[in-house]
Amino acid sequence: MTHRLSDLSRRQFVERFAKLCLGVRIATTPGMLHAAVAGGRAKSVICLYLRGGISHIDTFDPKPGKPEMAGVQAIKTSADGVQISEWFPHLAKQMHHVTLLRSMTSVLGIHELGAYTAHTSYIMTPTIKHPALSTWALKLLGSKNPVLPGNILINGSPQHPGCGYMESHLAPLPIVDPDAGLQNSALSEGVTAADFARRNALAQAVGSHFVKNTPHRDAAAYLKIQQEATALMKSDDLKVFDITRESAATQAAYGKHTFGKGCLLARRLVEAGVRFIEVEDDQNWDTHNDQIASMKNMTPSTDQTMAALLEDLHQRGLLDSTLVMMITEFGRTPKINEATAGRGHHPGVFTWWLAGAGIKRGYVHGQSDEIAERVADKPVSMPDFNATVALAMGMDLQHTEHSPSGRPFTVADKGKPVMELFA
Repeated sequence: MTHRLSDLSRRQFVERFAKLCLGVRIATTPGMLHAAVAGGRAKSVICLYLRGGISHIDTFDPKPGKPEMAGVQAIKTSADGVQISEWFPHLAKQMHHVTLLRSMTSVLGIHELGAYTAHTSYIMTPTIKHPALSTWALKLLGSKNPVLPGNILINGSPQHPGCGYMESHLAPLPIVDPDAGLQNSALSEGVTAADFARRNALAQAVGSHFVKNTPHRDAAAYLKIQQEATALMKSDDLKVFDITRESAATQAAYGKHTFGKGCLLARRLVEAGVRFIEVEDDQNWDTHNDQIASMKNMTPSTDQTMAALLEDLHQRGLLDSTLVMMITEFGRTPKINEATAGRGHHPGVFTWWLAGAGIKRGYVHGQSDEIAERVADKPVSMPDFNATVALAMGMDLQHTEHSPSGRPFTVADKGKPVMELFA
């Protein structure tokens, strides 16, 4: 006599089997089941942050022939049926790797608030500072390389939320100048290896005693930072921070500007097993004045670098396991201000994109209306986007962490991953 499994018991069997054999937690919907199987392919993430709120209509959501385009043309790309602005000719050749989310939406039209939620998935409040997605990744997934930091911020702003309420050793390591490598990583002049070993042993002894008698978790975190820094100073892995080891042709492909050097460093860090790297473009995309002239001036270097990064990752076989994401605070108004010739802040609809690591390629998700003013289909919030990235990395979206005051938080707040983005 055969026993027919119910839908519930089948789901329970699949969930328990996956948890036992794959180490993943399966959600209850078919879409979540598919995504969980795909989840975890992103072994590393490179986040490209274009500070200032880059215009969507002038970049990745053009509206050909509309007066709002102010004469800017749309061009074909390597993805069938997908057009982007003429100001991104190099990236156009890499769009077959990319998923565009043209229906991103928010209510936060202030830079600081938009940037905060973009990084944390939470609304900024005066009572607590939330950790960035990169800190969650390091907390839940750990570091792939036992020596290198798992969370690195290149050319980042002081406004970056960092580790928030989590332990300080989970904060991103800041790299101010990607051309200078990891600064302060060598012994000071006149300090011998023996001197350093003696001083380090003393610091460890004093620190361990302090941690033992101080229950606050940051005390242990600072000691851990010291231990990790000491190990890194002695490691051959320090050479990964030296981008001059790359060929002249590779350096030229990325560009001699800060963003290009930062993205080249990010690729080297991915090869070395760093979990999460954010690179901030050092240009200001807050184009309140002279929109057309500003975009003409800024886009060539950014176009060059983003295209070079995708091509380089693909050629090295790294794009299948590396998720590249491009984010900004919000979009900009479709209508150009007659007085300033610029575009204002516009959180109603804007575009972010993803590439690699199990995400669909050459795909457009959602759309804005005919003049790129509002979401017309499939709205996606910042928490939804971050939940998608977290799932792609293999994070448990239901895992709860508590702040020092005991308040519970999850990686993407109430965000729901966008299942349609997974290949």
